[in-house]
Amino acid sequence: MSNTFDQLGLSPESLEAVRRARFERPTPIQSQAIPPALAGRDVIGCAATGTGKTAAYVLPLVDRFAGRKGTLGLVLAPTRELVQQIAGTVDFFGTSRGVTHAVVIGGEDMAAQAEALKRRPTLVLATPGRLVDLLESRVVSFSQLEALVLDEADRMLDMGFQPQLESILAALPRRRQTLLFSATLGPDVSRFARAELNRPVRVEVTRSGTPAERAEQRLYVVKPEEKSALLLTLLARDEATALIFVRAKERADKVHKALEQAGYRSGVLHADRTQSQRNQTMKAFREGTYRCLVATDIAARGLDVEDVGHVINYDLPHAPEDYVHRIGRTARASASGVASTFVTAKDRLMTERIEQIMRAGIPRVTVPREDPVFKAEWERHQASQRDPGPPQKDHGVSNRAPEQAPGRHALSHGKGPRSKRTKD
Repeated sequence: MSNTFDQLGLSPESLEAVRRARFERPTPIQSQAIPPALAGRDVIGCAATGTGKTAAYVLPLVDRFAGRKGTLGLVLAPTRELVQQIAGTVDFFGTSRGVTHAVVIGGEDMAAQAEALKRRPTLVLATPGRLVDLLESRVVSFSQLEALVLDEADRMLDMGFQPQLESILAALPRRRQTLLFSATLGPDVSRFARAELNRPVRVEVTRSGTPAERAEQRLYVVKPEEKSALLLTLLARDEATALIFVRAKERADKVHKALEQAGYRSGVLHADRTQSQRNQTMKAFREGTYRCLVATDIAARGLDVEDVGHVINYDLPHAPEDYVHRIGRTARASASGVASTFVTAKDRLMTERIEQIMRAGIPRVTVPREDPVFKAEWERHQASQRDPGPPQKDHGVSNRAPEQAPGRHALSHGKGPRSKRTKD
């Protein structure tokens, strides 16, 4: 494994850009994936989030396509946010080399995207759904394509993009380089790789399912109605930025509202937010305007936010692999962080599955029920049950009848209707 970028075969121009980016030394995924990618080999790269996968494929693509005409590369990613962050990396390393790109994502003007594709950008950066729409409109041609990148391939398959991926692959030249990057290599990804990649170089710098080692993990066993008190207690104990994951968009709105009422500046991110709202929310969170961001699993991947000190799993995810991706939002690069997870009695089986894929137990931590913040919030919750006030409209996120609606600060757990997986 190379210890410097100079040993990877990159051009002098790319090495200068690496220096401008202040990359001191290549990460393991970069040192192992860049040389075969530069040589035109297919690559399967497995690494935890936050380990530099984007530069591991952008640098080779820029070096290979600099100064050339036509659409030569396609990068597919599961979420709009990830595509936009990839675009930022391509901008930084590729603009001065004449490598152009077009962003093709949902929630934006499709006519403008069609015009951008007609200009034959060097790279197309896309989410699968929107790209299929444009392929059906016959405004894009990949006849010259030489390289395909599948970023977060496991997430794309998990989100149900298999049909769209098949449609896209049918429109691409069979003879091409394919670079597949994933945080986990489960059966679906392995089958896909066998079908689509040609004698790939396999690069696995961490075991599948292993989270960032610098993240201090904590598991709290709570009653559903104690989650509100525990969340506010953890937020009061330090000033770290917090990314709070919930399972459903209705729950995200409820938790966000309660945090604002408790005095915490926060944003909310889920599939029902417009792209403009999502962009504004992420900008405010990155800049520190919001201390807290409440999100569904569309935020578990592809959010490159520095200094997320605390990831809080208010609810467990729908799939055990998503736990790994969630806590990968903290302890990125050389930073450290904390990942706190709230589990109830009904979460026992999912907790076991998470620990199985990580091949390690999550340390149990005592719920701080004697903490003054916890006690005060719990007393408010109990008071709300004794004096529920006027009936409130049921939004499907509370487990209690309308006449038992929670009080001002409560974030009661509740079952609510079973939510489908978000498809972005």
